[in-house]
Amino acid sequence: MSPARQRSLALAGAAVVIAVFLAANIHLVIAAVGSQPACTALADGPAPARHSC
Repeated sequence: MSPARQRSLALAGAAVVIAVFLAANIHLVIAAVGSQPACTALADGPAPARHSC
């Protein structure tokens, strides 16, 4: 295998690893934001912490 071919394969492998890492982090952020519960006031509990509730 030529050095140029080896270098291009190494760069392609590194790009794939970075892409998978970024996709996993984006998925985690989307899952965290999407799983936030709705802001609901409890009948006999304290008021919600957010002013928009």
